Parts: sequence; C-alpha cells; structure tokens
Amino acid sequence: MARTPIIDPTAIPVVGIDHHLPALPAARLTPQALRHRFSTPRAWRAEIQGDGFVANKLAAASVLVPLVQRDAGLSVLLTRRTEHLRDHAGQISFPGGRVEAGDASAAATALREAQEEVGLVPDSVEIIGTLPMYTTVTKYVVTPVVGLLHLPLTLKLDPFEVAEAFEVPLSFLMTPAHHQRHQVELDGLSRQFLSMPWDGPGADGVHRRYFIWGATAAMLRNLYAFLSD
Repeated sequence: MARTPIIDPTAIPVVGIDHHLPALPAARLTPQALRHRFSTPRAWRAEIQGDGFVANKLAAASVLVPLVQRDAGLSVLLTRRTEHLRDHAGQISFPGGRVEAGDASAAATALREAQEEVGLVPDSVEIIGTLPMYTTVTKYVVTPVVGLLHLPLTLKLDPFEVAEAFEVPLSFLMTPAHHQRHQVELDGLSRQFLSMPWDGPGADGVHRRYFIWGATAAMLRNLYAFLSD
C-alpha cells in the first residue's frame, strides 16, 4: 500500500528540539579525527535506521557524504534537487543514486553518482568510511559513503537533476540544538522525521533557508551518533 507523501515538510509541526544533547567539539570534526574514528571499528547502533517503511523488495543505492576541507573547518556539500524529478523533487540531498551492474562497491556507486550529478572527480575524494545502511520510503536501502574533498573544488552540475549545490558547516549539523523533531498523522499512522534548517549562502552568495530533512537529516544524525561514540 502506497503511503501519502509529505508534500510540505516545513508545515509539519515541530514537537521537539534536541537542546539537551551536546554539540560535538571542534577536535572531533577535523579530517584527522574523522580518519581515526572511521579506522577504529566499535560496536554501535544507528539511532535512525530508516523511514519506517518495510518492503519485500528493496533496491540498493549509495550516497556520498562529501566533507569539504575549508580553512574555517569541514563543511558538508549538499544538493537541491530539481523540481520536476519523480522522487524527492526540490529536496536537499547528498549526491547519490541506485547501484548499477558495473559498480564494484558502495563507494564506487557513490563516486560515480557524485561525478554524474555535480562533476566531482573521483580522484579528488578520499573515502574514509561508511555509515549504516538506511531504508527509505521510496524502497531503497542506501549506504552513506563518507569522503573528504580536496581543494580546489570544481563542480559541474547536471541541470536535469541538480538545481543547486551549496555547503553547510559540519559544526552546525553536528549541534543537536539545530535538530528539530516533527510529527504528523498520515494514513492512520504517526510519522516522525528530523529537520536541520540552515540559513546561509548558496553557491551564488545569496543567503536563503535550506530545509534539510528526512533521510538526509537522519543520515547526518547517525553521523553525529557515530562521532559521539
């Protein structure tokens, strides 16, 4: 049975903000600290494992969680999808997509999709690890692949899929006081999701609000939990 999609997530009430959780200190958000954490396996469980959707048949996909190494600290490169796409039109997302037959690994999928969507050259990305798979309401099981981007950063957006690429400071996203919890009743079920609204400059330098929510926000929250451990 198909679920009623959430058309305007900004209209869904906020039922909580995670002020009680500590922001990650700057020392944990350096390239060196992230490399060390991903190279030190520990038993842990992702806080959010999916959109709450269960299906018999799921398609495999990967996204790249691209961390840009700026002088002011790491930032996360995100995209705003074009409005005409069938899935997640206009939403904020990581570069990524469905696994194809020729992809040797989840990382290979993420790198290929990032090159296709935003023009990232694979050699400019240092893969440092992966986060737990995330199941989406659109019937994908997604592997988030985390990579450090080396400067200079030259992007070439696919105009069919990507309306805009922009960066958000990792420190902002790793501060739970910026994590909002939303709840709504749809199809007789209670549905919840996170958002991380960001007011900042786009690629054109103009400040605007970017509403980061759903699977993208959930994966970022899982990154917070991973780095907190």
